[in-house]
Amino acid sequence: MKTRIEIRNGPLDSTEPAAWLGDAGLSGAQVQFAGQVRDEQGRVEALHLEHYPGMTESVLSTIVEQAATQWRLNGAWVVHRVGTMSPGDDIVQVAVSAAHRQAAFEACAFIMDLLKTRAPFWKKELIGGRWFWVEARERDAEAAAAWLQGLSGHELP
Repeated sequence: MKTRIEIRNGPLDSTEPAAWLGDAGLSGAQVQFAGQVRDEQGRVEALHLEHYPGMTESVLSTIVEQAATQWRLNGAWVVHRVGTMSPGDDIVQVAVSAAHRQAAFEACAFIMDLLKTRAPFWKKELIGGRWFWVEARERDAEAAAAWLQGLSGHELP
């Protein structure tokens, strides 16, 4: 399986994952997810993301490896942006290729849900000219927990 794990300081190109995952017909499915900066009803002026270099890539690799053991993937792309972004900018791209669509859909969701709760990223939002740290969301933890419970008995990140 080919894998791309990357942390970028600059913009993400929405066409890049599909082109990189291309495998001349080996896969019957590609699923791509792009997460974007929400404006939170016009309140958020900017978002700033920080990460733990080295550790972040290691955690992302572990999550992708676990996905590959659960679903037969042919490729996985996880590219996350750091730095300061504006509403509407892409923050993260998760894309996978597999022989069948269900595996691709599930693996993509699994990677994204675990990324949100396991990877060491920290966010702050600029609101009204002041920066505020963003707390983890309970629904993200619940989504990851559901995957972990469903895959119990397997080594997970």
